[in-house]
Amino acid sequence: MTALSSVHETSPVSVRHRWIALATLVLAILLVSLDTTVLSLAIPHLTESLKPTSTQILWIGDIYAFVLAGLLVTMGTLGDRIGRKKLLMIGSAGFGLFSAVAAFAPSANLLIVARVVQGVAGATLMPSTLSIIRNIFTNPRERGFAVAVWGAMASAGAALGPLIGGVLLQHFWWGSVFLINVPVMIVLIGVGLWVVPESKDPVPGAWDLPSVFASLVGVVAVVYGIKEITVYGWAQPLALPVAALGVFALVWFCRRQMVIPHPLVDVRLFANPKFSSAILSTLLAVLGLAGASFILSQFLQLVQGYSPLNSGLLNLPGTVGAVTGGLMSSTIAHRWSARKATSIGLAVIGGGLCIALGFEPDTSAWTVGFVMFVAGGGAGLAFTVNANMVLTAAPKEKSGAASALSETAYQLGAALGIALLGAASTIVYRNSMTVLAPVLPQEIYTGARESIGGALAAAPKLPPEQAAQLVDVARHAFVDGAVVAAGVAAVLLVSAAALSWFVLREKSEA
Repeated sequence: MTALSSVHETSPVSVRHRWIALATLVLAILLVSLDTTVLSLAIPHLTESLKPTSTQILWIGDIYAFVLAGLLVTMGTLGDRIGRKKLLMIGSAGFGLFSAVAAFAPSANLLIVARVVQGVAGATLMPSTLSIIRNIFTNPRERGFAVAVWGAMASAGAALGPLIGGVLLQHFWWGSVFLINVPVMIVLIGVGLWVVPESKDPVPGAWDLPSVFASLVGVVAVVYGIKEITVYGWAQPLALPVAALGVFALVWFCRRQMVIPHPLVDVRLFANPKFSSAILSTLLAVLGLAGASFILSQFLQLVQGYSPLNSGLLNLPGTVGAVTGGLMSSTIAHRWSARKATSIGLAVIGGGLCIALGFEPDTSAWTVGFVMFVAGGGAGLAFTVNANMVLTAAPKEKSGAASALSETAYQLGAALGIALLGAASTIVYRNSMTVLAPVLPQEIYTGARESIGGALAAAPKLPPEQAAQLVDVARHAFVDGAVVAAGVAAVLLVSAAALSWFVLREKSEA
């Protein structure tokens, strides 16, 4: 055993310092998750101030998530090599500094650059926080609770983004949505230097740059392709080739890890049913929750007429559910087993989505909130239990890479959820709108058939009777699509619950 690993085992972190470190780490992950969605309501405000082009607006909104997703594996393995605390401190400084740059950016181009660096820094924070938790909490019961708190905050951050953004924008300028990061990162650096111990892989081997490049290109290309297909459909000529390039890069990445002496990620871990099932369950749990949140937010705004801020408030039950499920995960897994907790979590998400099968245009907001609460609770439970399974299935010295894989599954699940369920909803919507083809002018019909937003925008151009018919048909068509999307997600999640139940039986309960 090396001197470094001996120090880690004979100098445990004190109880007080462990929990102070946890509080600081989860606050950081809350902000990193929040930054993926907090900008959504600020776009109109910064557009008025910075006058960006339509292309710049897209990059301002998307580049952070692309860079974050693409660099998670790279930064997770870098932390294993140079030290997780060191990477955490560097990432915190970068995230805080460029949050301030973004807040006061005088031009769209500088804001885009700041968002890129925020994404790089965020990618250092996410796997570092989880792998440090893995190393400072050596007791399985304590570690389970610590990961539960971490998972609850990760789930809460993305859901709270639009709400916090809305509150800040009511009182301050658009840059305030970035500036709130700065004091938290200062606290993280100050407390982290004091209580967080250093840890790393004592024998990391060489850092394979071709693997780094392949993982970055693969994840970014897949997420970009999925997002473009979601927004523009199959008419976007670059979306499918880019997504295919991403898949090819990821396949090449996996094959290379099998033959190089010091792989960036040990893909043989996927031969462990516990590990592979946890990664797949994470992806599907987030897929269900992200897809449901995306469709139900549109339902509240476009079908029922709520403002974006009020829609964010009505999505809070999903946040409460996710936090509750995450915090309960340690107790449930300890009392029953990780296998049962994962299966229950996935089945609960599917059950919540089954309630949505009875939706109508006038379904109450309370019912929507209940669906979000149930789905959020199941996702928080499954995601947190799976994160802990991924960490414990991998060797301790590889915890950075393992946690990065879990978080990459989270990012891909979010992208796939919006893409697949959004596509299913859109197909049904467009088919349901064909009844209006004989009665509407062609140019009005073409726009209305594209989306419910297009239908609502076209309605004022029609005589009152036709406008009322168009809005009514569009609202029912959207709900029909939402119901089908919910059914698809429910089938996927219930099937995943059954798969987890049987795949994990031998490993978790033998």
